[in-house]
Amino acid sequence: MMKDNPVTMGFIAGGAAVAGLAALHIVLMKRHQREQESTYNLPAPKYNRGLSEAEIRAYHYEAKMEERMTQNKGEKPKKTLGQTRSVTVRVPATTANLGPGFDTIGMALDMWSEVTVQLAEKFELTNEGEGASEIPTDESNLVVVGLKKAFEYAGVAVPPLKYRCINRIPFARGLGSSSAAIVGGILAGLVMSGHQLKMWGAEELFNIASEIEGHPDNVAPAIYGGIQIGIHGGPGDRWRSERVNLPTGLQAVIFIPKTTGKTSDARCVLPDKYSREECVFNIGRMAWLVNSLATNNLDNLRYGVQDKLHQPQRGAHVYTHLDPMIEAAENAGASCCYLSGAGPSVLALTTGASGDIFAQREKERVDRIVADAMLATAATSGVEGEVFITEPVLRGAHVVRA
Repeated sequence: MMKDNPVTMGFIAGGAAVAGLAALHIVLMKRHQREQESTYNLPAPKYNRGLSEAEIRAYHYEAKMEERMTQNKGEKPKKTLGQTRSVTVRVPATTANLGPGFDTIGMALDMWSEVTVQLAEKFELTNEGEGASEIPTDESNLVVVGLKKAFEYAGVAVPPLKYRCINRIPFARGLGSSSAAIVGGILAGLVMSGHQLKMWGAEELFNIASEIEGHPDNVAPAIYGGIQIGIHGGPGDRWRSERVNLPTGLQAVIFIPKTTGKTSDARCVLPDKYSREECVFNIGRMAWLVNSLATNNLDNLRYGVQDKLHQPQRGAHVYTHLDPMIEAAENAGASCCYLSGAGPSVLALTTGASGDIFAQREKERVDRIVADAMLATAATSGVEGEVFITEPVLRGAHVVRA
């Protein structure tokens, strides 16, 4: 006799509803598959650190060997990486600081921007998607800044290029849109210039991006994916980064206000000096955060994201919705909640219910409960916005096609 279980009983008791959800699931999966097939025609790389040094080196080796073979046969050699006429790259959104890790730690999110660069007769740049009308279309665009830096680094003159920037990351909301633009430009530039990364691999890309951005908390996860810590080794040294464990099954519930926020404005409210007590508090919370992630102890995360260096100041002077929203999200079941980057977005991490979400009742979805709590708090605080539910990703910046 078949044993009763929640999933089985759900199918028996609500066959029509579940069938409808299953149909929706199939429609969404097919739509996602069509989008992937029509836009991204290359498989994911074997490793999750984006474009690795080994992949680029292998590309060069294979191209050179193919060129030798075709020359021996009297055929016209195919293009090498340095002769690429067009490249398309994708870069994820990122959430930085994670509470106490000011300018140090960040996490990649499943929201992507895409940059296509191709040889042209003259400079041309178009923006599409989030913040398209607010992003420059001249050479001050951060994609162009990043690409020029890559060509300069490679010692190659920049030819006339056409840029198509599709931004699916909310612009100026504390979700790494500027870092995604910089990283996308650098990666496209390295490919177009034919530059081979040195033995320390993608750290070369990371260092170029960190020098432009001034801090590594967004660019590190944008390049490598997952959760990354970044530091500078000191005078005469370089930027360095290491991966932190990313627990499985996390969802990111993000309240994104309609109003934008500038990092420079959010930094203006920060003091020039901090007390020893405040510094010790953040050192302890940062260590607690990394250990909670490393041990998959999600119950401890809410203590790990506490902060005294930037969130209290920004909550008091810039984002009045921050403190009540953190409290509401955690009371609703979130593992933790914090200000994403310099704001104004607020991000909560949840674990949700286990199993197939299409077979779950709405009230069992922790992410939905947390989202509703955040929206209710926003309404009470008089802040307009919307909630997005996504998830952290292990994959970082990568070449879609070249």
